[in-house]
Amino acid sequence: MSTPSEAVPAGSASPENLSDTAAATTPGAASQAGGAGASSAVEQRLAELGLTLPDVAAPVAAYVPAVISGNHVYTSGQLPFINGKLEATGKVSAGSEGASAESTVSPEAAKAYAAVCAVNALAAVKSVIGDLDRITRIVKVVGFVSSDPSFTGQPGVINGASELLGQVLGDAGQHARSAVGVSVLPLDSPVEVELIAEFA
Repeated sequence: MSTPSEAVPAGSASPENLSDTAAATTPGAASQAGGAGASSAVEQRLAELGLTLPDVAAPVAAYVPAVISGNHVYTSGQLPFINGKLEATGKVSAGSEGASAESTVSPEAAKAYAAVCAVNALAAVKSVIGDLDRITRIVKVVGFVSSDPSFTGQPGVINGASELLGQVLGDAGQHARSAVGVSVLPLDSPVEVELIAEFA
């Protein structure tokens, strides 16, 4: 079973040592960007949580990470890449759904990876609007969970993304949401998150 503690870069606190918050469930989320200081209030809040906005993940097919339509940004689905690597694969399972020869990811680990997805989605938003402080509302979050057929805890998994957005954006991070269980995701990722952000 893949766990977030395996994905924690050196010098980062592991999820086991942190409280059960969105910040706690983001395992050293992709501190790929250089050592430059945070350039916005949102990035300052990420920094306070020990997170650095990563470079935008390269698309794995024929699409772009984010597009602007009117005053909204629509991101493509973001996988939980950490330092450019997908650290976990397999279906999310609570471990009591029955035997499976496939690799599995615990719901707690998947929640952590959903928070990583949210950070990566914010990076995609920044890539097209330049400053995350321009966000006035996260309108919608859609989360996909690669699920064991008997697993029904998708909302709890996607809470990782929702809680992270609430922590770094405050009231503007409150959003409508869908949490969907699917049989498989790209690259056998356990979770994928996309969002719609309104900006000024």
